[in-house]
Amino acid sequence: MSDVRCTRVVTAGTFSLDGGTWDVENNVWVVGDDEECVIIDAAHDAEPVLAAVGGRRVLAVLLTHAHDDHIGAVGKLCAATGAPSYLHPDDRVLWDRVHPFPPDRELADGDVVTVGGVRLETLHTPGHAPGACCFYCPDLGAVFTGDTLFQGGPGATGRSFSDFPTIIESIRTKLLSLPPETVVHTGHGDDTTVGTERPDLEAWIARGH
Repeated sequence: MSDVRCTRVVTAGTFSLDGGTWDVENNVWVVGDDEECVIIDAAHDAEPVLAAVGGRRVLAVLLTHAHDDHIGAVGKLCAATGAPSYLHPDDRVLWDRVHPFPPDRELADGDVVTVGGVRLETLHTPGHAPGACCFYCPDLGAVFTGDTLFQGGPGATGRSFSDFPTIIESIRTKLLSLPPETVVHTGHGDDTTVGTERPDLEAWIARGH
């Protein structure tokens, strides 16, 4: 395997939906080797993300979902790097509330993006948002979950275009089947592992919630 590494960049701003606005800090992930990389999410401020990229070629800006705090910097990042943005089409209902231009390309479950010789596999995981996706990298033993799974449980489902039973089913079918040692790189906050989160998630599933 090539020398692929994962860098977390924390950016700060706001999240707005359903008439409310909240201050948030987001994780943006830059994954690649010395020559090329991909950016996962485009939160708030392009400059620190571009600093983490350095002189590398950016192959793609992969978006876990289209809440405004995850896509606000996508225009600047794509313009600065020449990379296309990727979004699942089911999240256009959210994207179109933020940007007057479309994403460059569509994501689908099972799509693979290769960077530095390693594969990032797209897992469509609706629930937090209809087009929410996670990106699984077997070679790194990691999955980038956006707001689908956090340390302590599933992402929020109390706002428009979200659904709790759907996110639980997505986690059950797409994430709990990953090796327990798989590191979960989240959209906000600290990392966890699939094995750490499994007991509580399995309890929710068993209760039928």
